[in-house]
Amino acid sequence: MTDAEPTSPPEPAGHSVGRRRFLGYVLAGPTLVTAAGLAPAPAARADGIPSPEITELVDLNDVMTAAALPTSGLITVEVGEDGSVSFALPRTEVGQGITTSTAMLIAEELDLPVDRVRVTLADARPELLFNQLTGASNTTVSTFVPVRVAAAVARGRLLRAASAELGVPESELTLKDGTVTGPAGRRVGIGALAAKAAAVRTERVAVDLKPRERFTVIGRSHGRVDALAAVTGRKRFTMDLDVPDAKPTMVCRPPTINGRVGSVANLAEVRALPGVTDVAVIGSGVAVRAETFGQCIDAVRALRVSWRPGTAEGKSDEVVLKELEAAELPLGLPPLTPSVEARFTFAFRGNSALEPNCAIADVRADRAEVWSSLKAPIVAKEAIAAKLGLPLGAVTVHVTEGGGSFGRKLFFDAALEAVEASRAMGKPVKLMWHRADDARQGRAHPMATSRVRISYLGNTVLGYRQRHTSVATDLSHGLGEIFTALAARLPVGDIGFSETFFQLSQNMPYDFGAHSRLLSETDKGFNTGSMRNVYSPDVTCARELLVDRLAGKMGKDPYTFRRDFLRDDRAKAVLEKAAETGNWGRAMPDGMAQGIAFHSEYHSVSAVLVEIDCRPETVGRTVRDAVTGPRVTKAVVAVDVGLTVNPRGLEAQMAGCLMDGIALALTAGLHLRDGHFLEASWDNYFYTRQWNTPPELRVVVMPDSTGEPGGAGELGVAASMAAVACAYGRATGTMPTRFPVNHGTLSFEPKPTVPPVPASPTDGLDHVR
Repeated sequence: MTDAEPTSPPEPAGHSVGRRRFLGYVLAGPTLVTAAGLAPAPAARADGIPSPEITELVDLNDVMTAAALPTSGLITVEVGEDGSVSFALPRTEVGQGITTSTAMLIAEELDLPVDRVRVTLADARPELLFNQLTGASNTTVSTFVPVRVAAAVARGRLLRAASAELGVPESELTLKDGTVTGPAGRRVGIGALAAKAAAVRTERVAVDLKPRERFTVIGRSHGRVDALAAVTGRKRFTMDLDVPDAKPTMVCRPPTINGRVGSVANLAEVRALPGVTDVAVIGSGVAVRAETFGQCIDAVRALRVSWRPGTAEGKSDEVVLKELEAAELPLGLPPLTPSVEARFTFAFRGNSALEPNCAIADVRADRAEVWSSLKAPIVAKEAIAAKLGLPLGAVTVHVTEGGGSFGRKLFFDAALEAVEASRAMGKPVKLMWHRADDARQGRAHPMATSRVRISYLGNTVLGYRQRHTSVATDLSHGLGEIFTALAARLPVGDIGFSETFFQLSQNMPYDFGAHSRLLSETDKGFNTGSMRNVYSPDVTCARELLVDRLAGKMGKDPYTFRRDFLRDDRAKAVLEKAAETGNWGRAMPDGMAQGIAFHSEYHSVSAVLVEIDCRPETVGRTVRDAVTGPRVTKAVVAVDVGLTVNPRGLEAQMAGCLMDGIALALTAGLHLRDGHFLEASWDNYFYTRQWNTPPELRVVVMPDSTGEPGGAGELGVAASMAAVACAYGRATGTMPTRFPVNHGTLSFEPKPTVPPVPASPTDGLDHVR
């Protein structure tokens, strides 16, 4: 169940985006094409008082928004003669709903039905520089003004053309539902005006955006524009594209992480298998091209390859944990006052999307064309051009919609493999990873430890220190183009890049006196990535668990303690709403408990309350091939993103965040043994399952508190994980320090690593009930 608070307070001073004047452009063309000018920088977020938190002045999202600003004029809205409005979004839709929210922004300024707006995904455009990276919950934040400005310019131009067409002043015209109406009911559609409103040469114009009190689309729930296509199977992903002669291709991969091919004993034999057209050695393994993916799997399983050692050879969870402990930065001298302190350990976690990694590539001697779901397509295009030795203009990269990501598709591993295979074979390929490939060789959220110390005296918190130590997170996508991507790979630059990312994405919401947090990274031998919310789930979970412990030491209720120490009124409001809606403090049976936690990022705030059942009859229930463990029975998420564009989309995001948080706290972890992960698919990687999903869920979208949207896509993960962990500690009487809590139990028989693709199951009917 979800709730949206119905009222919106007056727009705060300094945040009135809807009332500022902006510059835009009408571009020369046969039909109406408009673009935003260089919009003014966002107003300072602080109130003129020195802040102890750098993220209250500028955070990672602000940096990305500012970086995207100079090229916002290159993003255009086009009105077609059929009465539709088209926009090529320079971001990637991977299920988060940004094509819907973007269509809503355009529909709002043009007073057009949302279904008349056609949002597609732009091909890689290097001229956009930092303006084509999908990450850090930045899409709506960075495009909110430019997209609306371009649409507002189009609206003004259409009204001007209609004035000439109907012979009446613009002040007597109204534009609604794609039709301009004048006195005496005279009407003309925007399609008929598209050519008349076009410009012979580029013109600069000033526009006012629609004020919030006149919004009819923004802030009202709207269903996904692609929902029908998705549920009817008509939505087209990479593997649905029909590229001439692009045949199924898969890769035989090494038994350990990043191993390399030594030799292949039976290339000729595999080439002769039914349907197989080509076999070629590439950097990541041996690529096989065939008529069907089933034949590819047969060929991959038949290959006999001698492998060279990988980058994590011989390592296990225990070995990596010792490396992390050796790399931990000191917390400093023990305090002279009472304190609470703990170390928390977080296992590797998978970052596979439901859609396997895939890409189509057609490489010729003088050009290359690639199709894939890419969240950093400019870097992908630049890397592909460099790999092939082609001019940048000879490489075309088409961005397709993706079936999930949350960090995974910031990397373009499949696209690079497809390019390499196509070049080696001299033919187009449609390359797809097997699910076992992604679990074993794909991107993982790194193993980490987090040490926290909070010192206090009486009812005053004197200081907070946190030292987070992690296997290195690969941030080599940079800010979406080659220069920052290269900087992130430099021997010294990588930790500088990571530390900057860390500091600009973390904050201290409580009045905890002098505080500091530092990141230390080690071991680059793993394929890691910016999994949804990146550092925040681990950092926040560790902090919130210590907050619970400190509240106990001070003899205070965990909710009351948080409310008293939170520094921000918006933060207190979401915490109070979660506690009120979830009936915090209600009596519960032994073995059951509530947990509550708070997290803020990118100028948005969230609080989560959960109830957990850790009673023996629940923990010990039987589910085939699974560790069951505790169950979250109820969850309440309260969220304030400043200004909500699509409440229904935000509710869906928070529900997904909650499922991520439950998984990270209780069930989802990768087991590393002898240089490889034991998990080989979703059947033995235990993301939140139906039997672990809370029967009762409420998402409360708070009233708009600012005039600008904040980050939302990752917001709820950290608070959800922390709330579950806190509830588990209260239910069992023991604070958890290792995550996921069931990581010590291996409930499945690991599949062989040679051959790398497991045999397809044949016992499905045995498990039908």
